[in-house]
Amino acid sequence: MALRISSKRICTALRAPRVNCVSIRSASAASAALKDSSLPRDVKDSIARDSSLPNPDPSSSSKTAGLVNKQLPYMVPTYVRPPPMFEKGEGCYMWDVENRKYLDFTAGIAVNALGHCDAGVAQVLAEQATQLMHTSNLYHNPHTGLLSKQLIQLTHATGGFASATRTFICNSGSEANEAAIKFARKVGKSVSPEKDKYEFVSFHNSFHGRTMGSLSATPNPKYQTPFSPMVPGFKYGTFNDVEAVNSLVTEATCGVIVEPIQGEGGVNVATPEFLTALRKRCTEVGAVLIFDEIQCGLGRTGTFWAHGGYPKDCHPDIVTTAKALGNGFPIGATIVNDFVCDHIKTGDHGTTFGGNPLGSRVASYILSRLSSPEILDSIPAKEQTFRKHFDALRQRFPGQIREVRGKGLILGLQLDTDPTPIITAARERGLLVITCGTNTLRFVPPLTITEAEIDEGMKILGQAMESVWVQGEDVEGTKGQQEMR
Repeated sequence: MALRISSKRICTALRAPRVNCVSIRSASAASAALKDSSLPRDVKDSIARDSSLPNPDPSSSSKTAGLVNKQLPYMVPTYVRPPPMFEKGEGCYMWDVENRKYLDFTAGIAVNALGHCDAGVAQVLAEQATQLMHTSNLYHNPHTGLLSKQLIQLTHATGGFASATRTFICNSGSEANEAAIKFARKVGKSVSPEKDKYEFVSFHNSFHGRTMGSLSATPNPKYQTPFSPMVPGFKYGTFNDVEAVNSLVTEATCGVIVEPIQGEGGVNVATPEFLTALRKRCTEVGAVLIFDEIQCGLGRTGTFWAHGGYPKDCHPDIVTTAKALGNGFPIGATIVNDFVCDHIKTGDHGTTFGGNPLGSRVASYILSRLSSPEILDSIPAKEQTFRKHFDALRQRFPGQIREVRGKGLILGLQLDTDPTPIITAARERGLLVITCGTNTLRFVPPLTITEAEIDEGMKILGQAMESVWVQGEDVEGTKGQQEMR
């Protein structure tokens, strides 16, 4: 499968068989090529454009293309990826196999909160890897319980839900949500053995995962239709619609799952009134309230948990987390209170790899960093730096930028048009940005990013917007799919 590149690139535009398909990178080579009268005009335009960009997407004759084309035939085609292939990272930067440098505003989709290849994380991983990596949950190990205790204590100490008592450690966000869904179903059967109490409520524009239970809670036809029918009993409401809560959540409802900030759906922030109404109604009907903080939690909003910034009378019964918990190592957690845990018995749920010593120890280290004042206290100023640049961009492009949404370092810039050309133009200038929702640019950089790095990235973004919206640069982007949790 050929690496997708712009239709204007030399290696796809070139039709004359006597001309070799070569990658032209240096200024001198580009200058010589432009003087070659045998080259078509569109090829010369492509050469001129590539020579003016710091990181033009790899051509079909590049090392990257060679590697990709050798590997793709062996991979299930679940993702569409842009051309670069990344092989190393440090802090807020990554380098591709052509050794080109990119500033990363994506953090692996809000995963690398401490940045790429954090030295402390690497040291803990290396130490534990030489000591003990896996035992299975047939046996105790020193680290699973310590991580569980740490999550509960940090939740209490940082203003999270005070009723949190126990933790289930797993391997991903989808698994954390699957556990939460199962736990809520078990509570429903326990508190209402004589009547059906198994319905589940989630909300449009949410994303809770790709496994069948979490997918059933993700009301997006694009994701659900190929795998229908979904798990029965799921109902979908409108996010932030307070008036609909009482009719949506009924005596038949066992659980409600909601993101305090919808990440994949467009960086939509829940109102305090909405979450409070959900809490009140769940208490009335005996349903479990679940906050999915897989993307918005662990310091990203400036509080340890996103719900820590909301009134206490809206706090949940379960919080799910993953992503930043491992900074790239696969691990997730489902934190519950006694209302939930009292109904969970031995054998109700399990996991082979969840809570392994390696993941638990590295997550424990990461939590100590993400909960520190050094990280949390720096988030508001970084948010304001982003917003300052967003305001300037809105003044430059009032017809293309509609709205800024989000909190802390989970921010969305709502555009009037498809952002794919902007994503491509930014990437070819050395900046990685991703999308979400409908025509929304999403900003979820490492929490360790500096204000100088924000300034650098936003300057590049402005140049990308200028090239597309003002100069009319023709760039072909490749839309990346949503993540698989």
